[in-house]
Amino acid sequence: MSDLSPVSSTSNIPIAIAPRSLAVAWNNYLTEDVSRGAASADTIRTYTTQIKIFLKWCHQSAIAPLSVSRSDVKAYRRALHEQGCKTSTIALKLSAVRRLYEGAIEAGLIATNPALGIKPPYSRRDPAEGITFLEKVEVKQLLEYVEVSPTKGRIASDNLVKCVRDLFMVEMMVSEGPRTVELHRANLEDIIGQGRKVGIRVLGKRQIRIVPLTDNLINLLSNYLAARKQVGEELTQKSPLLVSVGNRSRGGRLSRSGIRTLVNNYLSECGLKKKDNKTISTHSLRHTAGTLALRGGAELRQVQDLLGHADLRTTAIYVHVGDRWDNNPAKFWLD
Repeated sequence: MSDLSPVSSTSNIPIAIAPRSLAVAWNNYLTEDVSRGAASADTIRTYTTQIKIFLKWCHQSAIAPLSVSRSDVKAYRRALHEQGCKTSTIALKLSAVRRLYEGAIEAGLIATNPALGIKPPYSRRDPAEGITFLEKVEVKQLLEYVEVSPTKGRIASDNLVKCVRDLFMVEMMVSEGPRTVELHRANLEDIIGQGRKVGIRVLGKRQIRIVPLTDNLINLLSNYLAARKQVGEELTQKSPLLVSVGNRSRGGRLSRSGIRTLVNNYLSECGLKKKDNKTISTHSLRHTAGTLALRGGAELRQVQDLLGHADLRTTAIYVHVGDRWDNNPAKFWLD
């Protein structure tokens, strides 16, 4: 085994500690088979990172990657569990290993997939316990803070683009629940209009969907685009939906970390970052959208479509632990 540089001069997918044949097979599989040949840069980066971790484990365990057995994959799973990895993390890592060997089979390097059918350990935690979200009154508190914060000196009063961008972005996240990466990827060409109805086309994990905008979000979006024109930006179809206003990256695409930083700052400044011994994150705004929609009377299927969940059971997690006491079926006949 040898430590390889990228497979080709044009590849951005480095493979560490692997036979060159496997490195080539993995590179081909990523570009031709993952997401049916349309894998995003984030997907490629995630899988590559996980494969490098697995190959290093093989190297440390003196196991040749192309000779890995089912017992070896189970040993890797056990090692991850002993390291304290969450069930969801182990599931991701095993999925990457399974795809590595799918690529090896495709290239004729091996006959069977040693990771096929090997699942992560059972989770001993109720999935709903990990859900963090804001209550309706807290959503109002957050949005009011984002809207008035420029007048408090936290944002330059003349930076109109940043002001309207942030309000549109936060309200979009907390009411419609798009993922951070979905907002990061979106361009102006993804604004879809049907009469007076407007939506944003987003690329999710496995599919493209349209996120319909409320009337208030439509107005915020209009104000945001008008502000960008006002400062001299030439808007095109390929222009990012969310732009950076920093001195170094002005007019460029707002990064995922930039979105997270902005949201976390607002949560911290208005006193909502810590709640009930839990931390409210950017992803908590997505949980908030799902939770409050169901509480407000939306159907599971409607929320599933809004959030882009592949499995309805994922959406059902938003029926939280706390709600089980209020809606305990036993109360219907015991009271």
